[in-house]
Order: sequence, then structure tokens, then C-alpha cells
Amino acid sequence: MSFYYLQAEMGLALNDILDRICSNNIENLRNDIAITWINYKNESNHINKGYGFGINNRKLIYPASIVKLIYGLAAYSWIDSKKILLTQEISDAVNKMLFYSSNDATSFIIDIITGTTSGPCIEGDPWENWKYQRSIINDWLKELNWNELNEINCCQKTWDDGPFGREKEFYGTENSNRNMMTTDATARILEEIMIKIDYQKDNLNLRSFLKRNLNKNVLNNDPLNQVDGFLGEGLPENINFWSKAGLMSQARHDAAWWVNNDSVQTLLVVFGNGEKYFKDETLFPEIAKAVYKYNNNFV
Repeated sequence: MSFYYLQAEMGLALNDILDRICSNNIENLRNDIAITWINYKNESNHINKGYGFGINNRKLIYPASIVKLIYGLAAYSWIDSKKILLTQEISDAVNKMLFYSSNDATSFIIDIITGTTSGPCIEGDPWENWKYQRSIINDWLKELNWNELNEINCCQKTWDDGPFGREKEFYGTENSNRNMMTTDATARILEEIMIKIDYQKDNLNLRSFLKRNLNKNVLNNDPLNQVDGFLGEGLPENINFWSKAGLMSQARHDAAWWVNNDSVQTLLVVFGNGEKYFKDETLFPEIAKAVYKYNNNFV
């Protein structure tokens, strides 16, 4: 059973949105874009199970920096289960990983939660032990027993230039061990971060690390703001908004949560797979704008 109720009306609306926004390239778009859209109703200060729809939402795609949501939740879980101790350094690193998308911070957090470090190639038992340790994150994901996470792979660091040494070898032949996620898996993780965790002061407040200011003056002072060219750009400046974007030469992704009004909140994950999405800074804002308009008119 999915973590959200399937709503056919939202599916019709989503297909209509894509048809209108991408009328000149719709067939190509259908193959290379994946979307999960969920609306949540807030009733008596409680957010119930959402209603949504997906397109290619179970398709495995390289997630770029979206995978940092997984590593953030893993760090929270490790602290909660006393596997690691919360320190100011860890808190600062997770914040930089999620808010600023720092690859250096991500490398540090993966080392902490897996007990591995990057370095030159190694062989024999040390290599086998290293691979076993690095796969601990995937083992934890399986233990969560969430259907949406069954086939995803989240065990690699993120890079500015690319992996070297044992990290490169760990990618496998033709990158067969590359990170892979789906928009449904991403949505399930983001939902957990946003509404399932009862945050306490003795652990990481992951939700606060994803909060973004949509004010144009603020964004203009931060060229790496993860809003311009992504979903947040298509939304009103005054709404509450949280997100984590991913961008590289063959991908443009975004996972976002926002408050439409007093009764409805929205989770929207969009993966654009291919160079054309990396270069397209208008598609994601247009999708978000259309989804926001639909919610305010019909929900």
C-alpha cells in the first residue's frame, strides 16, 4: 500500500499541466521526467494521509544532491538510536549539507555514519569490510520496511569533480553501483522529515535546515539559493516553503513542501533526467506555479 491515496483528479490535472507547459516536446518529456505530487489536509492541527498522483514515480533515476535528504535522515536516526552522539560539528555539517548542499559536509556525514573514509584503492579483507560498512545506509533503508525504498541505492558520496581511488572503484563497472532514487522514495523521506518526526532539542531539526526564504531580494544575494530555476521560483514570496534541490550536467531535480493555505499543504518532487533539464531554468517554476494555482482553485 502506498503512503498516499491515489487521486485520479490530480492525475488528470498533472497531465494537463504538462501538456500545456511542454506542448512542443511532450513525448520526450514523458520519458525523462518523473513527478510525485501529494496534497495534505490539515484538520484539527493534524495532517492526515495525503492524496496524490505520480508520473514515472517508481522509475530509478540518479538523484544528484537529492540523496542528501537520505543522509540527513540517517544522521538523525543514528543519533536517536545512540549510535553516534550529537555534536555541534555534526549539526553544522548536516545543516550545510541540506541548506547549502555542501559536498564536503556530505562526505563528513557519510564517514561518520558508516565508519568509512575516502582514500586510495585497497584490496582483500580491508576492501570487503569497507564495502560492507558503506552499505550500512542501504541496510538501514531496508529495515524501515517502506515499500517506496525497496530498490533505491544510496551509498555514494556526492562530488564536485568526481570520485577517485576506492570511491571510484566502489561505483562499479559502468557506474552500476551509482546512487539511484525515485520520486516516490524522495517524497516518502521528505514526508518523514516534514510531518512524522516530533523534533526534540537533543537531535537534529532537519526541517529547519530545509526552510527557504522566497523573497527576491534575499535570493539575489545568494546565487546558489536552490530556488531560482527550481520549484520555489514559481510560488508566491510570502508562503512557507522547504526544499532540497539537485543539479548536475545531466539532471535538474527538486523536492519541495509548501503551505497553500490554512487547510492544505503540498509535497511536490520533480526529477528532470538529461542535459536539457540541466539547461532549462523555466520548467520547474512553471510546474510549481500551475500546481499552486490548481490547489487554490479546486482543493
